[in-house]
Amino acid sequence: MNIENIEAFVYINHYGSFNKAADILYISQPTVTARIQSLERELDCRLFDRLGKQINLTDKGKQFLPYAQQILQVYQTGKHQIQSKGNLPNELRIGSTVSVSNYLMPHLLIHLQRKYPNINFKLTTASTDLLIDKLKSKEIDLAFIRKVVNPAFQAFPFCEDPISLYVYEGHPLAQMDIASIHELRNETLVFFECGSLDWMRLHRVFESMDQQPNIVYQVDNLETAKKLVLRKAGICFLPTLSVKEEVEAGRLIRVDIAETAGISLRTNLISLNGENAEFMESLLEIGANPA
Repeated sequence: MNIENIEAFVYINHYGSFNKAADILYISQPTVTARIQSLERELDCRLFDRLGKQINLTDKGKQFLPYAQQILQVYQTGKHQIQSKGNLPNELRIGSTVSVSNYLMPHLLIHLQRKYPNINFKLTTASTDLLIDKLKSKEIDLAFIRKVVNPAFQAFPFCEDPISLYVYEGHPLAQMDIASIHELRNETLVFFECGSLDWMRLHRVFESMDQQPNIVYQVDNLETAKKLVLRKAGICFLPTLSVKEEVEAGRLIRVDIAETAGISLRTNLISLNGENAEFMESLLEIGANPA
């Protein structure tokens, strides 16, 4: 019996949705469906009833659920024990995107060194695509990247960094708690472009404007974008973590834009399935909040 099929069954029941289970497992919805169909063939019974969008366990599904949960728990516990403290490596190789390297990794590396004083840490900063390739080839052990769907990886949401508009001290918008996107029509904009879907959502908001924003500076580095705003060259949408110190010092002011509420930069922690479980758990425990 395939453990992945059992995992899909338990997750669908827990989240009440094939789509949600697929998102959590970082696989496609058809793959989840195929795993359930395979499990049903093995058990020679139907496990779920579908009533529209509602998913319910059949009587046979209810009977099998506690056994499936126990099998999955035993498997995960065994996997964790195999990678217990007695088998820790001498070096942990971590990959991360530029923003994570700049604004989270110093905090995370110090935490790891305190917990594992006998381990050396090597950090590689690169794009999400390159880090995925390095993880596949085992050049790195785990990585902080944008969302990826790949059944070879174990992936967990690590943090969401809200993207907001920031203006310099003394800017007319600095006195406003909230503004409309249409009030940016005559503003000089700095735009940080990293190519991720999170930033593409901003482009779609701009496309809804009657008059396109005046993007004078388009840059691919957060620090460059931030410094342009600090020098009053324009205003910019930036992730919260990148401007934390400047906001606390009053040098940059956040202005909430109604049309861009909810847009954030999402970072996931990934490793090859079943590997480096202890380090993954340790990092997920501390999360992205500085001590």
